[in-house]
Parts: sequence; structure tokens; C-alpha cells
Amino acid sequence: MEMQDTVRMSTEYLGGGVSLYVSQNHKFGTDAVLLSDFALPKGAKKPEFACDMGSGCGIIPMLWFGRGVAAQKTYGVEIQHEGVELMRLTAAKNNIEDRFFPVEADLTALTSEQLPMGKFQLVTCNPPYKPEGTGIKSSADAAVIARHEGSCDIFSVCAAAKRLLRFSGRFCICLRPERLVDAMFAMRENSLEPKRLRFVRQRAATEPWLFLLEGRRGGNPGLRIETDIIMEGENGPSDEVKRIYSQFYEEREKD
Repeated sequence: MEMQDTVRMSTEYLGGGVSLYVSQNHKFGTDAVLLSDFALPKGAKKPEFACDMGSGCGIIPMLWFGRGVAAQKTYGVEIQHEGVELMRLTAAKNNIEDRFFPVEADLTALTSEQLPMGKFQLVTCNPPYKPEGTGIKSSADAAVIARHEGSCDIFSVCAAAKRLLRFSGRFCICLRPERLVDAMFAMRENSLEPKRLRFVRQRAATEPWLFLLEGRRGGNPGLRIETDIIMEGENGPSDEVKRIYSQFYEEREKD
């Protein structure tokens, strides 16, 4: 395939018989794995429609497929062509082309021709962490888009989620703790009431380096603060981290 000829790719096994194509520009980190777990449906009934915005290589939706909890129709929206092509190859490799739909689009300008607007029960986004004009930018375009609010900001992300979600639908994001007030304000301004908050610490005695936040479309006020995720215990990864990553430790698929 043309994609394979021009971009150096590799595969990551995600458990549950599911593999993911990644590239140098489109990989994934701990934050995406934690967000995927945080957003998991809590009941036995799977959502009919779910969407991951700024999906990159599609790690968050594919982790849902690996756990067997993906929606009947799961979309991955990504503005960069390379990421969309990786998702398409991943969908074909895992025989889920009838359930996983990569969409090449700017999330700030989504249309009903691209996605079923107002139908989603679950939307996720791992948005750019740094406001425009802050930090040292990488010279790689993919890194700039992923880390800085150049192509979108947190308000635009929440506005897009509002348009996608049905009433009572959930919107889940992760960001650095210094952006918590911005995130909550942007959610409320877009009728997404903050309902769940969870901080992530590297060790019990350290300050949080990440938060996970869920807003509900049209929800009533009332925020539940959940127990912090502690990444490391005295003897290595914590029990909670082992649970979250357990699907990675299955016997690896032989490609």
C-alpha cells in the first residue's frame, strides 16, 4: 500500500486480539490509555454511537475494541491525513471496517455529512495541552498540532462535543492540572456539566500531573471527585495501573 511505502509503521498489540498501527508521528502515551479506561461504559449496554476527537492513530477507540466494549458505531476524527490512514489500515487489519469509521476532518468544522450530529452517547478527546504561544514548539507539524492549541482550543473542543452529543451523553477529556479551570468553564459554557473528576499522580506524595474529567450534556450540577490514580507504588506499578494495563499483558498476537 502507498501508506506503507511512504511511512514507517509498526504494530502494537492491545489485547483482546486487537492490534494497532502506529508511526513516528502518531504514537500513544499513558494519558490516552488512562482516558480510554476512564471513559469506559459502566453498564452492560454499549453505546450505539461513540466518537474520539483528535484521535491520532486511533488508540482510544481501539482499546475499547480490545476490551469488547466499543460502541456499535465508533468514529475517530483526525485532521492529519497520516493518522486517518493509520486508522483505516487498523480497521482493515482487525476486520472492523463496519464498526470503526476514521474521519479526516477539522473538529471545529464538523458537518452532518461527516458524522451523525446529536446522536452520540460518548465523546472523548485528548486535546492539546499547551495554550497557543506557550512552550517550545517542535519543528514537526504533527507534534505542534498534538501539543499546542493552534488548530483548536479547549473551548472549540467542548463546542464540538456539544454538537455531537445527545442529551445526557458523556464527554471525557484529560489535561494538565493547570488547565482544570479552563476545562470546566468551557464545558459549562457549552451545556456540558462537569460530573466526574479524577487526578493522576506519579507517586502518592507527588502532585497530580494529569486530570480526567467527564461532562454530561444537559446534566444537573454536582461533581464527584474520584480516588486518585497513583501510577507507582513501593514495588512498581500500582494495582490500579496493573488493572488498566492488564489487556496489554495478554499473550501477544503473532503477526
